[in-house]
Amino acid sequence: MLSPIIYTVMWILGGILQEDYSHVRDDVSSLLAVDAPNKQLFDKFLITSSVLLFVFYSGLHWGVNNGEGSIVGPVLFLTSSILGILVALFFPLDAGGEIVTTRGKMHLVLVMISGILTIAGMVALWFRLESVADWSAFASFSLITSIVALILVVFSGISVKTNFMGLVERVAVSTYQVYYFVLALMVFLFN
Repeated sequence: MLSPIIYTVMWILGGILQEDYSHVRDDVSSLLAVDAPNKQLFDKFLITSSVLLFVFYSGLHWGVNNGEGSIVGPVLFLTSSILGILVALFFPLDAGGEIVTTRGKMHLVLVMISGILTIAGMVALWFRLESVADWSAFASFSLITSIVALILVVFSGISVKTNFMGLVERVAVSTYQVYYFVLALMVFLFN
């Protein structure tokens, strides 16, 4: 449950510490770009958030319905968290938040793959849990969140290079963060 909080604090703090940064205009990854003024601080936030997700997802299969059912959703989430760690450690955006070098392009590719894996994990958990009495409400939440996340990912792609890219991205990312928090809460409540 701490991971989404840490991630959200990171981008809020970024707007406070970086004078020319706009939550409406600028994407979150710009806070972690090669030349970003507080890159080392925000790298620590992102790595901590991703490692917490990794640890959580490592045991998720057993925390959901006592390990009964498919392991596909937890594996998709686990893979997504590994990609988040790789992005933070090795693939920041290029200077100025641009995408010029292979490293910058890999940032974009890995972030996109991570988002798709997370949405697929949400759908997989919906399939796994829709017929489990204690988890059926969460299963519906999982399906609805995956649909909303997919729509917001499309809007994020459309909003690139607009003055509202940061706002659209934050709404999209917040969908994932709320999902992570609710999933962790459900596992906590049912174990």
